[in-house]
Amino acid sequence: MRVLVVEDEEPLGEVFRDFLAEMGHDATVVRSAEAALGSLEHQRPDAVLLDINLPGMSGLDFLQLRPVRDAALAIVAISGVATESQARECLRLGALDFVGKPVPMDRLNEVLTFLEPHALTRRRTERARHERRRGPRARIGFPVRIVEYKGTAWDGVCEELSATGMKVRSRAGLTEGAAVKLLFTPPDGATPVEVISLAVRVDRDGTAFSFVHLANAEAKRLSELVQRLQRP
Repeated sequence: MRVLVVEDEEPLGEVFRDFLAEMGHDATVVRSAEAALGSLEHQRPDAVLLDINLPGMSGLDFLQLRPVRDAALAIVAISGVATESQARECLRLGALDFVGKPVPMDRLNEVLTFLEPHALTRRRTERARHERRRGPRARIGFPVRIVEYKGTAWDGVCEELSATGMKVRSRAGLTEGAAVKLLFTPPDGATPVEVISLAVRVDRDGTAFSFVHLANAEAKRLSELVQRLQRP
């Protein structure tokens, strides 16, 4: 199976990777929830081992992201300091299991063995979800702030806007799949928007972002703005 390990402690991440390789699994290790989000843009794992206490975006925040919930990922939450209430919250948010550190490898193997028969069906479903429909969009310019999870920031200009993403012209040194935070105030004069986004395409003339965690009210607001701008 393809297993994504989200663990900020490098030595422990290597232990997980070596153990999973011995069990015949293909493991990828990342050290933050933001990096995991970027990885999901290119491949959908059959299982995710998710540390709850991560720098930046926490594991609980990751579980609540719309792409994570929509993809119905098989997530096993792990933590060495989580409270009982946090464990219950992980399960409520969709984690299949919660395992405390140090992680008993025999129990981890049992969980992955249970998930393995469902891997083929999950991959087919994820491939279907990867196809995106192109929604209405409008050409419009306004300032955008791009903030990487490590804190690096760039200023840019929106060139094309939709309710699900935007294209931004900037000098940001991003690669496809990078997870960032976009901060901007739409030209409707309303409140500012702050949204986690993925760089889905990087061209010479700009970067196309897909919004990840945009509130329904904000999505409706941007959709109405785009419709107004498209009117002759």
